[in-house]
Amino acid sequence: MSKPSNTRREADNEAKAVMRTIRVSPRKLDLVAATIRGKKAASAVNELTFSKKRIAQDVKKALNSAIANAENNHNLDVDRLIVAEASVGKGLVMKRFQTRGRGRAAGIIKPFSHLTIVVRERAEAEDK
Repeated sequence: MSKPSNTRREADNEAKAVMRTIRVSPRKLDLVAATIRGKKAASAVNELTFSKKRIAQDVKKALNSAIANAENNHNLDVDRLIVAEASVGKGLVMKRFQTRGRGRAAGIIKPFSHLTIVVRERAEAEDK
C-alpha cells in the first residue's frame, strides 16, 4: 500500500520553484527577493540580470525555473506572469571558529537560506 498523493497547494494559475541551501544569510537574500516581489516576470529577470548583488544570479535561476514550470507543467502564458511571492526561509547554520590572539577562539557563523518563488498568471481583465 502506498500513501495517497498530495493535492496541489497552489492555485491553477500559479507555479512554484524552491531553491534550498543557498549559501547566503536570509537577511541578504531577502533584500534581493524584495526587489522582484509583485513585478512582471520579464522585468524581474532583467532586474536580476543587472543587479550588483552576488546572490542575484541564484535568485534569477530560481525565477527562471518557476517560469519554466509555469510554461511546461501548468500551460500558463509566460507573457502574463507576475512574481506573486518570493519568500525567504532560514536554513542550517555551519559553525566554525577562528583562532585569535593569546589562545582564544572566535566563533564564525555561516548561514544558509531557502528561497521559494511563486509566479501567477494574471487574468485578462487585469492586463487592461
